[in-house]
Amino acid sequence: MLKLGLIGCGKMGGALLRGVEQALGKSSLNVALSDVVPEAVSSLRKCLTCKTITGSPAEVAAASDVVILAVKPADMKALCETLAAVKGTRLYLSIAAGINLAHLELWLGTRQRVIRSMPNTPALVGIGAAAFARGSKATAKDAALATKILGAVGTADEVSEKLLDAVTGLSGSGPAYIYTVIEALADGGVLMGLPRATALRLAAQTVAGAAEMVLTTGKHPASLRDEVTSPGGTTIAGLEKLEQNGLRNALIQAVRSAAEKSKALGA
Repeated sequence: MLKLGLIGCGKMGGALLRGVEQALGKSSLNVALSDVVPEAVSSLRKCLTCKTITGSPAEVAAASDVVILAVKPADMKALCETLAAVKGTRLYLSIAAGINLAHLELWLGTRQRVIRSMPNTPALVGIGAAAFARGSKATAKDAALATKILGAVGTADEVSEKLLDAVTGLSGSGPAYIYTVIEALADGGVLMGLPRATALRLAAQTVAGAAEMVLTTGKHPASLRDEVTSPGGTTIAGLEKLEQNGLRNALIQAVRSAAEKSKALGA
């Protein structure tokens, strides 16, 4: 039986909790919930079928073996200092952007096991991409548990903490880049006469399908691209324009810029 606490019942925390319940089953999970907004707690509670209790952050921690910290970064220090007074030890899984492990361990107390993670918004529809890093006291068993929790709504990779800024620049901010790509593809379709709704649906499904091909086949994207690029055909003509207009470099630089911004915010 996993005793799982959630402090901060917003969209991301709620998505993780619903995913864990779906993955483990309601009979394998006891949940404790806390949020400064009572309506957020009651709304999430209605979505769950497992046994749930509610209470203050300290009460949630006391009742849990694992606590997901899903509050705003600005609220994290005060929350952790409150939790430091709770007896016993447990695993804390933070999903707050920019709050490093050193600060989390300092605020929570040196006895606590801490994991810092960076999920992304597609977790809300069960296909997120997350990465996490262990604190000094977190064990391999804790990492496996973090993989199970984060992986319940997508993929989860363990990395060293110094790489989490790169993760933020790639998968954390990446959905916004891809939304822009989808919008641009749809605009191209409209330019060439397609109805807006049809163009948007075709663009979004094309991106989703291409991503699934990479994940399912395990082939390098360049190999998959070659499979649809005939000599002298339509695709190579389009690819030529992408290269001329710098799409590849623009995306590389977007990841770089976002990662550097993440690093600066966490300094």
